[in-house]
Amino acid sequence: MIAASIELQIEYLTIYSFSSENWNRPEDEVSGLMRLFVEVLERELANLDRMHVRVSVIGQMDGLPKLTREAFERVVAATSTNDGLTLVVALNYGARDEMATAARSLAADVAAGRIALADVTVEAMSARLYTAQIPDPDLIIRTSGEMRLSNFLLWQAAYSELWVCATLWPDFSRIDLLRAVVDYQHRERRFGGR
Repeated sequence: MIAASIELQIEYLTIYSFSSENWNRPEDEVSGLMRLFVEVLERELANLDRMHVRVSVIGQMDGLPKLTREAFERVVAATSTNDGLTLVVALNYGARDEMATAARSLAADVAAGRIALADVTVEAMSARLYTAQIPDPDLIIRTSGEMRLSNFLLWQAAYSELWVCATLWPDFSRIDLLRAVVDYQHRERRFGGR
């Protein structure tokens, strides 16, 4: 998916790799996923670097097992100066938690007198989200035929185009991505107008 995104000159690719709700899965499944993250990161770091991919993580990193967190921190640091595609990994991420964290931050600043209540704006909220330095997604691809966002980028998806396919994520291919992008290119984006 990364190589195809680079070929299509996509600047940001965000993948929802582990939600904050995924902790409710069986313990052995969660442990296996955490080990898999470490293995994949160690195996793919050289490829990511060769392709000039910059890796960024959104979510609650401090809630991850130490080895998993450290593996992501190493990859983020090692790729921080790359100037190609930015791969944003949503990890231990939940959009409602993200918005609540941002709201608490704004509320604390109002209570402390650092900002006025009138300063609590859409822009101020956006600036406190994990994605503050990342543009809102133009297109959200939902695999497995599910017709929901599953607590993913709820704030940022306000004007995103949605594309749903029955393909399961592990089987999602370059062809599927091309279909999604071609469909997106034929849409008229109105951002709430008309």
